[in-house]
Amino acid sequence: MRQTSFAEMQCSLARTLEVVGDWWSPLVLRDLYLGVDRFDDLVSDLGISRNLLTSRLDKLVTGGVVRRERYQERPPRDRYLLTGAGRELVPILLTLMAWGDRWATPDGGPPLGVRHRTCGHVCTPRVTCSECGEPLRAEDLAPVPGPGGRPGPGTMLIAQRLSVGPGAAHRPRR
Repeated sequence: MRQTSFAEMQCSLARTLEVVGDWWSPLVLRDLYLGVDRFDDLVSDLGISRNLLTSRLDKLVTGGVVRRERYQERPPRDRYLLTGAGRELVPILLTLMAWGDRWATPDGGPPLGVRHRTCGHVCTPRVTCSECGEPLRAEDLAPVPGPGGRPGPGTMLIAQRLSVGPGAAHRPRR
């Protein structure tokens, strides 16, 4: 069954989900990051059907986060590599993995860790402020209108609530 398209929504999150927001795409991206980059290897590792993987890879290529590279002409075989946009998704995926390690840990503990090559330590990925480096928490954030913000599909009420007046953006509804 085809999901509703988010391509026309005036929301960066919705448009991101249009490219990578199905169940399989984050796992495909994870495998590509880990070096599992050939079609048959992806099928084997993920247990995904060939048709579904073809569809997901096509969508990721069209979305600009993956590129195909021919490694064999006869028969034609491609490998799949992350683009710059795809590599920028890796820390986000690893942060989701860290959330899963904390809140949805598989039996036996986390199945994968990551080492920060700069300092050499095994670390827990987290989201931090681009300005001060502090970890970001929901209660410490206040949404503000952006330059492209306007009422539209996916942002109709958000646009209204962010323009209500002083302090409106500081009190998200719960």
